Amino acid sequence: MSTTTIRLPDELKARVAEAAKQAGTTPHNFILEAIAEKADLAAQHAAFHALADQRYAEFLESGKSIPWDEARAYLKGRIAGKAVKRPVARKLDR
Repeated sequence: MSTTTIRLPDELKARVAEAAKQAGTTPHNFILEAIAEKADLAAQHAAFHALADQRYAEFLESGKSIPWDEARAYLKGRIAGKAVKRPVARKLDR
C-alpha cells in the first residue's frame, strides 16, 4: 500500500474526527471510505453517461422513440402496480 499525504484545514480535520467517532471508526478509515465512495460515484456517473451516449447514438441511427404520453402512461401504470404493456419504439411523424 502506498502513502499519500493530504493537508486538511483544521476545521475539516475536526469535522472528520467527529464524524469518524460517531461512525465508530478512525479518522484514517473514515477518509479512506469517503475516497472510495467518491471514486465509486465517479465510475457510476461515467457508466451512466456512456450508456446515455450509446442510447442516443442508437436513437439517431434508428430514428425510433416512444412518445412521452405513452411512456408516462406506462410508468404511471407500473408505479400503480398494474400489468401494463410496454410501449414499442417507432419512427415518429415530425
